[in-house]
Amino acid sequence: MAAAERRAFAHKINRTVAAEVRKQVSRERSGSPHSSRRSSTSLGVPLTEVVEPLDFEDVLLSRPPDAEPGPLRDLAEFPVDDLELLLQPRESRTTEPGIPEDGKLDAQVRAAVEMYTEDWIIAHRRYQHLSAAYSPITTETQRERQKGLTRQIFEQDVSGDERSGPEDSDDPRHSSGSPDDTPRSSGASGIFDLRNLAADSLLPSLLERTAPEDGDRRNEALRRQHRPRALLALYPAPDEDDAVERCSRPEPPREHFGQRILVKCLSLKFEIEIEPIFGILALYDVREKKKISENFYFDLNSDSMKGLLRAHGTHPAISTLARSAIFSVTYPSPDIFLVIKLEKVLQQGDISECCEPYMVMKEVDTAKNKEKLEKLRLAAEQFCTRLGRYRMPFAWTAVHLANIVSSAGQPDRDSSDSEGERRPAWTDRRRRGPQDRTSSGDDTCSFSGFRPATLTVTNFFKQEAERLSDEDLFKFLADMRRPSSLLRRLRPVTAQLKIDISPAPENPHFCLSPELLHVKPYPDPRGRPTKEILEFPAREVYAPHTSYRNLLYVYPHCLNFSSRQGSVRNLTVRVQYMAGEDPSQALPVIFGKSSCSEFTREAFTPVVYHNKSPEFYEEFKLRLPACVTENHHLLFTFYHVSCQPRPGTALETPVGFTWIPLLQHGRLRTGPFCLPVSVDQLPPSYSVLTPDVALPGMRWVDGHKGVFSVELTAVSSVHPQDPHLDKFFTLVHVLEEGAFPFRLKDTVLSEGTVEQELRASLAALRLASPEPLVAFSHHVLDKLVRLVVRPPIIGGQIVNLGRGAFEAMAHVVSLVHRSLEAAQDSRGHCPLLAAYVHYAFRLPGTEPTFPSGSPPVAVQPATLARGPGRPASLYLARSKSISSSNPDLAVAPGSVDDEVSRILASKLLHEELALQWVVSSSAVREAVLQHAWFFFQLMVKSMALHLLLGQRLDTPRKLRFPGRFLDDIMALVSSVGLEVITRVYKDAELAERLNASLAFFLSDLLSLVDRGFVFNLVRIHYKQVATRLQSAPNPTLLLTLRMDFTRILCSHEHYVTLNLPCCPLSPPASPSPSVSSTTSQSSTFSSQAPDPKVTSMFELSGPFRQQHFLAGLLLTELALALEPEAEGASLLHKKAISAVHSLLCGHDADPRYAEATVKARVAELYLPLLSLARDTLPRLHDFAEGPGQRSRLASMLDSDTEGEGDIGGTINPSVAMAIAGGPLAPGSRSSISQGPVAASRSGCPLSAESSRTLLVCVLWVLKNAEPALLQRWAADLALPQLGRLLDLLYLCLAAFEYKGRKAFERINSLTFKKSLDMKARLEEAILGTIGARQEMVRRSRERSPFGNQENVRWRKSITHWRQTSDRVDKTKDEMEHEALVDGNLATEASLVVLDTLEIIVQTVMLSEARESILGAVLKVVLYSLGSAQSALFLQHGLATQRALVSKFPELLFEEDTELCADLCLRLLRHCGSRISTIRMHASASLYLLMRQNFEIGNNFARVKMQVTMSLSSLVGTTQSFSEEHLRRSLKTILTYAEEDVGLRDSTFAEQVQDLMFNLHMILTDTVKMKEHQEDPEMLIDLMYRIARGYQGSPDLRLTWLQNMAGKHAELGNHAEAAQCMVHAAALVAEYLALLEDSRYLPVGCVSFQNISSNVLEESAISDDILSPDEEGFCSGKHFTELGLVGLLEQAAAYFTMGGLYEAVNEVYKTLIPILEAHRDYKKLAAVHGKLQEAFTKIMHQSSGWERVFGTYFRVGFYGARFGDLDEQEFVYKEPSITKLAEISHRLEEFYTERFGEDVVEIVKDSNPVDKTKLDPQKAYIQITYVEPHFDTYELKDRVTYFDRNYGLRTFLFCTPFTPDGRAHGELPEQHKRKTLLSTDHAFPYIKTRIRVCHREETVLTPVEVAIEDMQKKTRELAFATEQDPPDAKMLQMVLQGSVGPTVNQGPLEVAQVFLAEIPEDPKLFRHHNKLRLCFKDFCKKCEDALRKNKALIGPDQKEYHRELERNYCRLREALQPLLTQRLPQLLAPTTAGLRNSLNRASFRKADL
Repeated sequence: MAAAERRAFAHKINRTVAAEVRKQVSRERSGSPHSSRRSSTSLGVPLTEVVEPLDFEDVLLSRPPDAEPGPLRDLAEFPVDDLELLLQPRESRTTEPGIPEDGKLDAQVRAAVEMYTEDWIIAHRRYQHLSAAYSPITTETQRERQKGLTRQIFEQDVSGDERSGPEDSDDPRHSSGSPDDTPRSSGASGIFDLRNLAADSLLPSLLERTAPEDGDRRNEALRRQHRPRALLALYPAPDEDDAVERCSRPEPPREHFGQRILVKCLSLKFEIEIEPIFGILALYDVREKKKISENFYFDLNSDSMKGLLRAHGTHPAISTLARSAIFSVTYPSPDIFLVIKLEKVLQQGDISECCEPYMVMKEVDTAKNKEKLEKLRLAAEQFCTRLGRYRMPFAWTAVHLANIVSSAGQPDRDSSDSEGERRPAWTDRRRRGPQDRTSSGDDTCSFSGFRPATLTVTNFFKQEAERLSDEDLFKFLADMRRPSSLLRRLRPVTAQLKIDISPAPENPHFCLSPELLHVKPYPDPRGRPTKEILEFPAREVYAPHTSYRNLLYVYPHCLNFSSRQGSVRNLTVRVQYMAGEDPSQALPVIFGKSSCSEFTREAFTPVVYHNKSPEFYEEFKLRLPACVTENHHLLFTFYHVSCQPRPGTALETPVGFTWIPLLQHGRLRTGPFCLPVSVDQLPPSYSVLTPDVALPGMRWVDGHKGVFSVELTAVSSVHPQDPHLDKFFTLVHVLEEGAFPFRLKDTVLSEGTVEQELRASLAALRLASPEPLVAFSHHVLDKLVRLVVRPPIIGGQIVNLGRGAFEAMAHVVSLVHRSLEAAQDSRGHCPLLAAYVHYAFRLPGTEPTFPSGSPPVAVQPATLARGPGRPASLYLARSKSISSSNPDLAVAPGSVDDEVSRILASKLLHEELALQWVVSSSAVREAVLQHAWFFFQLMVKSMALHLLLGQRLDTPRKLRFPGRFLDDIMALVSSVGLEVITRVYKDAELAERLNASLAFFLSDLLSLVDRGFVFNLVRIHYKQVATRLQSAPNPTLLLTLRMDFTRILCSHEHYVTLNLPCCPLSPPASPSPSVSSTTSQSSTFSSQAPDPKVTSMFELSGPFRQQHFLAGLLLTELALALEPEAEGASLLHKKAISAVHSLLCGHDADPRYAEATVKARVAELYLPLLSLARDTLPRLHDFAEGPGQRSRLASMLDSDTEGEGDIGGTINPSVAMAIAGGPLAPGSRSSISQGPVAASRSGCPLSAESSRTLLVCVLWVLKNAEPALLQRWAADLALPQLGRLLDLLYLCLAAFEYKGRKAFERINSLTFKKSLDMKARLEEAILGTIGARQEMVRRSRERSPFGNQENVRWRKSITHWRQTSDRVDKTKDEMEHEALVDGNLATEASLVVLDTLEIIVQTVMLSEARESILGAVLKVVLYSLGSAQSALFLQHGLATQRALVSKFPELLFEEDTELCADLCLRLLRHCGSRISTIRMHASASLYLLMRQNFEIGNNFARVKMQVTMSLSSLVGTTQSFSEEHLRRSLKTILTYAEEDVGLRDSTFAEQVQDLMFNLHMILTDTVKMKEHQEDPEMLIDLMYRIARGYQGSPDLRLTWLQNMAGKHAELGNHAEAAQCMVHAAALVAEYLALLEDSRYLPVGCVSFQNISSNVLEESAISDDILSPDEEGFCSGKHFTELGLVGLLEQAAAYFTMGGLYEAVNEVYKTLIPILEAHRDYKKLAAVHGKLQEAFTKIMHQSSGWERVFGTYFRVGFYGARFGDLDEQEFVYKEPSITKLAEISHRLEEFYTERFGEDVVEIVKDSNPVDKTKLDPQKAYIQITYVEPHFDTYELKDRVTYFDRNYGLRTFLFCTPFTPDGRAHGELPEQHKRKTLLSTDHAFPYIKTRIRVCHREETVLTPVEVAIEDMQKKTRELAFATEQDPPDAKMLQMVLQGSVGPTVNQGPLEVAQVFLAEIPEDPKLFRHHNKLRLCFKDFCKKCEDALRKNKALIGPDQKEYHRELERNYCRLREALQPLLTQRLPQLLAPTTAGLRNSLNRASFRKADL
């Protein structure tokens, strides 16, 4: 059956007129239109060259805009609003701007402030989001679009669910054991059943006769309903590995944060409460030895404690009351500690003394220590009043953060913290620059997403006065991590500090920035704030500044006053920020700590009691004023504080002064300083000098040595703190201000020298250190752009710095890239620069202003305006262009004439960039090429802004940009293109990046400039590649790049418009030879020549490629990749097909193309895909074939040879025969398809995945193209091409066949391994065990697994990777969903195929070759009906089938029976469906088929025959077949017959009834078979019985024999399967012998006798039964010579599998003459090869031990429960070496299951069973092992092991017994019963159990038993002696058993019992004598054996051998007297009482 489906379509093209063939042949000679795709001239330009594109703008101008109707108008040209300018408000994190309000700012600050407040300016392409690059089709989007699909109902899913349906309800146990004797058993009752059944509902109007056109129209309308709009939404999303065009908008620049931790201080409680305690928190990284955050000051004192400080306190600012802080950690590591320091008010006594009470007193003892406490409190109160403004160090502790994070466990992400907020994982929070990734493998520590923890810290260490510095702290911390920490030994200060540590929420409320600005959202200004703590990252952080920040941190480290005289012990340092020298000029810029005012004018360090050289850990935080001037300085004053109130001594005494000027040469001074300290008050105007200058008359501590160490650190987005950047900015600002002369460091710059300095400064930018360079990258790039566009005017001269600035830009971009390498996306773009171009870059001096008078335009900032507080629309309009006409141009000071201002204005950035790039030197060019994308994007944005701001969008595209600029662009594109080509082998990664950048650039240009010009650029690039390809060593690399290039171009959002879809395709004007040859080739279906217009739309013709330029490029790439000889094919196939697929997906999802008319236009761009796929057919993956059989559908070879040179002109002869309608045997396809064409055409086959994707694209085109157009095209196709098209449709059906829900569950486990591997790789990349660089290189080499999903690393979704393939264990829902989608895809694919078939049928109605094509169409329809289809499709498919049959009945009833047979089989199968709609349509189809057949010839014998056969084969082969449903369909058909008015008067209804009842009978039989499904013997018996019942109809008998063979093969009974095939072959031979008398054919069954004697039963088919002429008889494909050959080959194959090689020879004896007659030498060669193999195996396996053929058992059934089997005896053939216990167990288990427990009993002996003694309620089974038995004369013929195991009819078993009933006894009474059984047929037969037909018993007397035993022993000895090679062990074993000092019943005992005296009964003389002779023979053999043994043994066995010899001598001596006595004269032969074995031959033939 399967073979029938796979028949090639055009394979037996029926009765085609010979003239047609001649036409065809001549046409082939004149060269088919696509004989070779590469060089064919018919295409005008070969595919390897690019055609000249049309001038796009001219074409559009020549077409009036309203030429297109309605929706198509939008396809004609880009929309008017394609490009727009968006002003996106810059997102501010804080509610107030935080920028300085001071009036006069210097240039640098002004520039910074401007930069941080400007809105983003975006040149926005309005429709860009529709392009594949920005809204890719991913698995997620597909899933979204698949919502709302209806579930398609499939038979296989339903049958799975309804296993316990009504059909299986009756329990097989209660039914009888065997079928009745005839297969037509319950006749009457069956008819009765059928009458009473309910029918399915009838199809309305089925019986009306309507015109076929109306029927077709109705069918089409029904087919069009409820179809999914988008076919590709049902197919898996395109592979993301190939999505080179994928990009996404960069995120706007944002402030950088690391992972954020929220720390809340809840309470601090000591054992005693006597004074206020203040806390400080900060983070420290022990490994980097660095403090990584600023300090957070908190105050948890009770109000009463705070009250002690009333005297010193101002009202505390709310910002200083914070108790919670958010820390940011960019580089999380296990070495980070949260350090908590406590301070208290200064008091008398050193730290240890002050700690003592806290360490000694306990809270429990409060009452006891009441007095002490009171005293302490009083003292504390006094100190607070007096010394309240000073602090002293008290205690400290540290929390190891890694412990918190890990012990809190990785989150259940839903766990809530104390506020009950759900906190998301950190990764979802916000993209935070490159620093998220940790640097090295062991840093795998993350501070995000841990479970919140509340800690209670109980142990504090007291501070040690000598060890307060950070160095000491790091030592302590390192020590803390050790298990034996020294700190543990110290006595702690006990206290309870409770803190909460949790991941910071996404948008915390009440947050203050480090500058104390309110961070949004800040609901109520009175709420207690949380502070954001500024991070000092452990290593560089590369992120640009986005907001104004200007902070200075001052760290006093130590002071050495040891040499200072006087009372200087309790030292403190006061810090002030002075704007001048007057004390009143101290600025309030020092941030307050806790519970104080927000800003103060002075601050003090804590005091270390009585220490002359104290260390400090203090940090002062200052807000730098916006304008720092030369006068600003920090003033440090050193005080001695007297702790004891002594009369006359001041509280504080100044003991030293020093200062730091903050500005030096215009630069901020930071870093470590070691300052001398002056003893005296500072003199006036000290601040302009540094303390290093020793002023006269001043006294210095320690002789002007540095005694005070202090460090300044600035965190500023105004001061770069890099000399090169500082200098550059200074110079630029000087030029802008024009303030000369100017002092720079030690030089004074005049106008003359400034240019040179500026050039030097530009060159030196590359030396800037990376961190500040990245931080100020926006500033630097802005200034460079300004220098290019607005060259400075110095002394009235314009200084052209374009080149220098361009070079500097190149270096800056390189540096930024290098710093941020880890953050690059896979295309090598740096997100920071991308964001700069997209958001920040603007043309200098062209702020979007509103032209006077015009109202502002409201623009919706599409998806980009982010700030929630802003209105949705922003007002802006395009400002006037910058040109000479603009009077407002800002000109540098100094009156410059208008000429200069004109030149000044005319510089445009994009023009300059292009120019500088083209003329740049090699070094710079290299830098630019590395990051070409940046310069391309900069140019594009500059051009867009130029158009938008200059209102040039209305200008025609050809006039928008000057020619010289376009020339530069052309030069640029070709030079970059050349770089790509030349570098591809040297630096593939760079080539790949450049290639993509160039493609994106051209794609962007399409939106801005003349599109024809861009197409020409593309063509230039293609030509360059083509030139290189000819000499390229490995073209695949280049081709891959070119494919990526094309793919990116095609991802343009207006791709469809760019292909000019609306202009009609015009063929070239002058008919070139190619066109004329096309014209001369007449088509299959129309008499006139094909329409060249239509043809060129479906081919990659010159006109097609010229007009649809981009589509042409894409399809050409595909065509070249699919060329058979293409190199590196499989990769290119995948890439090219994936590109087309992804585009089509995009069209499907694009709302602009939703309308059918529009989509049809879009589909026209892809029409050549149909011809491409058709020509690639031979290399597509063969979904229709089983594994291993690649013999293709023959129609592929229909002459359409592809430029094979020598064969090109001629037609394949066998095909010609087929077309001419010559006889071509249906089975010969294999020999056809191995012709030379197939071999030479092979090429690289496509993978299954690529093939499937290509096919789905083909279906897309067929679904969406205009049907009328397809019809015209089909009409023009030549016959073979049409055949191939049908093949293609066939393949589509096979490729998208539904797999069933079960299949998805199976597949699920397979993806597991693959995805694990991916995950491992990904982890490596993320955790950094591979360097980021290596990782990138690897990724670019093999497009990473999560493909370019990663394209832009700042994508939020990247964290989930590729959900689909990676999440291995899919949930039930996901699998359900997959099955749902797959079902819909299968249905839609099949319906598209059906639509196309209908179009083809319409086309061929009038043609001459209609039958052959219709036959092929019908085969496709049949295939579709045979595969797994949904109910929805089947109702349409069956409607189409009915229409076909009613329009062309001759297809089925005149010609090929096979179509009819196939159809009947399909229909019957659907009639048995569990789904009622399918049954309705199938029974309607079947009824109409009978009616049609009847109307042609008044009977429907053919359909009757085929239906009966189909039913048999259905029943025999299908497991899940439901007869109950089939019965309903039979009833439905009966109902149709009764209702059909038109045929009332004919015999039709009667005939239908007969047929239905007949089918019902067969069904009933098969139900029985179902019951015995588990009992193989019974099942085969039933099949055998059914087959015997069909003796009168050979076709059916043959079917059943094949069914049996199949069943046997399934059970592994190969010998039996082979016998079935032999019987089938004999049956066919009988039939062929009746038909024709061929000498080489077998003459019927007789010829097969050598193979099996059973075959003769097939000769029962005599002439009277079989009249070969009757229609529908023996019409199957097997009843032909080829059929016979096939059957014999199968028989031989089965015999080989069963190891019966001798039989193989016999089979081939019959086969060889047939093959010789056919001259089929190929097969003959194969046959003789197989024979050689068989004979070789026989030789090697001669002894027979290697081949064990079977074991036989006699099985008898007793008991009424067995039904027909009662008292029947069978011989069972079991697989070799089956033990008695095994078969006994199997049968017992099987029947127990059937009859129930305790019913079945196994009879344990072999004695005859007495029926009367059995329990009638039980079932008894008797099983005995039997052996084949041969008479002596037979053994002469049965020489080999095989002979003795083949053709067995007689079996023997022996039963020992004694007269008293025991089985065994003493020798004189041991009898034996021998039973011989004969069977009906010889084994092996077509079944494995055969009935016993005769039984004969013989009883042996004890002496006869003895004789047999002795003969057996003698035989054993002889065998062991003669064995070759000899086996010493076996020989010794046998000898030992023969001569050993024997146990009882050994030879000696036998002799003593039977030979001791001569018997009295003369009848026994003969036996006595025989036994004596046996013993003589036995002694002789023992002697031989001993002799042999002596020769074999080694020296170690000598003694053993002597022992054997001694035993033998003893035995011989003992036997001597017994053997010598003489008997009386031997009597005459005994009378006939004894059995005569010779006469037993009589019953060998008995009962035959």
